[in-house]
Amino acid sequence: MMELGFLQRLRESVLWPRIAAVFGTSSGALSGSLAALDRLDDLEAFLMELQPAMTFRPNRLWQLPFLGLHDYALPATIDAWFGDMTEMARELARSPVELVVVATDLSDDHAREDDEYELHYTSRTTPPEEFGQAVLASAAVSALVMPMRVGDRVATDGAWVRNFPLGVAYEHPEVELIVAFRYLPQYPKLGVGGLEPLRRRLRRLSRIAFVRVLLEEIDRAEARAERGEPAHLADTIARLARVSILRNMRREERMAEQIDLSLRELRSLRQDVLAEIDDAEKRAVVEKRFSSAQFPFRHDRIVPRIVVRGTVEGAGLEPGIRTQPHWSDAEKRSLIERGYELADRELSAISPTLS
Repeated sequence: MMELGFLQRLRESVLWPRIAAVFGTSSGALSGSLAALDRLDDLEAFLMELQPAMTFRPNRLWQLPFLGLHDYALPATIDAWFGDMTEMARELARSPVELVVVATDLSDDHAREDDEYELHYTSRTTPPEEFGQAVLASAAVSALVMPMRVGDRVATDGAWVRNFPLGVAYEHPEVELIVAFRYLPQYPKLGVGGLEPLRRRLRRLSRIAFVRVLLEEIDRAEARAERGEPAHLADTIARLARVSILRNMRREERMAEQIDLSLRELRSLRQDVLAEIDDAEKRAVVEKRFSSAQFPFRHDRIVPRIVVRGTVEGAGLEPGIRTQPHWSDAEKRSLIERGYELADRELSAISPTLS
């Protein structure tokens, strides 16, 4: 919802016609698809109708060990709204705006030590059938649903490897300015709240020895939660996911900051060294050496960045674990407006010619 507000504000700026490429991970892969096609009105209509069961529908309890917490309902929902995802990928291939999406590679054939477990797909060169699968795989939240097949790879939520694809945008040769939306998530605490309904049911059967053992395990889980420890394995995995995703987001920005600093220092060093050389021939040799220096980043440009940091004030929209809530229009509008206002704050602070 906040991404939509961000995109709506960006569309009102003079930057919108200049967009050469959109880079998206997870939900950004889906919203990026419609942004690249300039179909934000369609995205808004879709999101205003969206409810939790249309994205991640809880599986039956007996399926949990085999299929996980939820069924990935979003692909069928998108098909119903926008038609076949492959057809949208064909439309993206014809669009003047390139879309690049990131997914995590879960294929069971990683043999190289330098494998990054990261998959990049572009609407320019990836076959439409495969690209449509990539968009859906990138948005498949792996803490909830099973991974998907994309061509000859097995892929899932790109957030595990690059939730904020700043580096991918930075390396793109056409990019001269980056305008980004970075969501700072408030992850729900799984805790023991979901165990209370199970406890009430088990108490009816407390005469059975095995049931009494289960009730004792629930008591232990509650005690761990009171001490601030993970209540159970699912809580541990959720915490690990939070650490992994938030950490790689921060590393992405830190890397960009370090590259920018290195480029500024390199330019300053180059100017200072050349200023100290009076001999024109020697100056040309040193200039040539600076130009040919091999760095792990492009040293011929600094890419300016405008980053909108999306934060939720108050409650956000959660899909629910077993009992799914209803997402109201008012809640959705509030988040869309929040994204718009945050983007407006950043764009209004820069040159009026850009905002």
